[in-house]
Amino acid sequence: MARLAQTHGLTDVQREILSTVREFVDKEIIPVATELEHRDEYPQAIVDGLKELGLFGLMIPEEYGGLGESLLTYALCVEEIARGWMSVSGIINTHFIVAYMLKQHGTQEQKDYFLPRMAAGDIRGAFSMSEPGLGSDVSAITSKAVRDGDEYVLTGQKMWLTNGGTSSLVAVLVRSDEGHPEGTAPHKSMTTFLIEKEPGFGEVRPGLTIPGKIDKMGYKGVDTTELIMDGLRIPADRVLGGVTGRGFYQMMDGVEVGRVNVAARGCGVAQRAFELGVQYAQQRHTFGKPIAQHQAIQFKLAEMATKVEAAHAMMVNAARKKDSGERNDLEAGMAKYLASEYCKEVVEDAFRIHGGYGFSKEYEIERLYREAPMLLIGEGTAEIQKMIIGRRLLEEYRFQG
Repeated sequence: MARLAQTHGLTDVQREILSTVREFVDKEIIPVATELEHRDEYPQAIVDGLKELGLFGLMIPEEYGGLGESLLTYALCVEEIARGWMSVSGIINTHFIVAYMLKQHGTQEQKDYFLPRMAAGDIRGAFSMSEPGLGSDVSAITSKAVRDGDEYVLTGQKMWLTNGGTSSLVAVLVRSDEGHPEGTAPHKSMTTFLIEKEPGFGEVRPGLTIPGKIDKMGYKGVDTTELIMDGLRIPADRVLGGVTGRGFYQMMDGVEVGRVNVAARGCGVAQRAFELGVQYAQQRHTFGKPIAQHQAIQFKLAEMATKVEAAHAMMVNAARKKDSGERNDLEAGMAKYLASEYCKEVVEDAFRIHGGYGFSKEYEIERLYREAPMLLIGEGTAEIQKMIIGRRLLEEYRFQG
């Protein structure tokens, strides 16, 4: 086990889970990740392996067939998986956000129906808030749901849906004005719907279309799509929690879990970049000695390792805060902001250490260099995190004058 990014106070069960995941990453993910990424190929064999390990049920309670583990355990597993290939961690992240939202906010019937099959990996989850003209302004959502007897009719276009094609359950946030008079604050007139669909592309159920994959600079393999609803009919019992108007709060609760996940991904990618950089620095010779013996390179390695360690510590703190039942939007925002920024910097330093070879697709660092930028915008940009952090700090340190 590496010296960096150690987590103290873990149970024997947590250590065993992490050891198993790291072994899987080293044997089944790292050797094939770059080849699959260059082909933009969905890693079905890897996903099947994660299913066999039970990772799709990691945080789902034991009563529903899951392992009942903590957010901390999940985040540390994500860190390991992202170290192998960040796209794989994205596949399980959206699944777990939906499972978490169901566990926390679903009706008993919804939990009984979905969670056992999600724990087994037979149902794969995805969630959707963003829209083409929306960005981080969730209050500007235009997709809507209109009540029609025992059903709702959904219309609108969603964007940046991770697992859009491969998922079979999508939690979608739309505007629903039923029971909310004109002038109601936008965040109080939003509802989360649980939409079941067939995996694949095209019209996956009447009124619901998943166009083909969006072609991206990085974060390949995992499918990122749009979602188009045109007269999509959803039974009223598929409103998350059974009551309209609570969708914004449900989604924000899930996003806090997602931000810890993105922080963990940043930690994992940064760890891998450091490993590649420190290894290459000892193999590459210039002026008669390994470049690792040049002071300039040692300074880079020192800075990279310190950033890896700091980001990991903040991610662990945010996960433990959430596990304790306390509000963690401040800690999750800080962890996501710091880990994504440090990841970008550590990857760039590893890229620089590789010199010209870092620009070659034969070297793994080239893939990491294209993957790191996604973390700067996923689950809210750095600017959004700063807004969250700033507002929360003013709540905590309000001046009494």
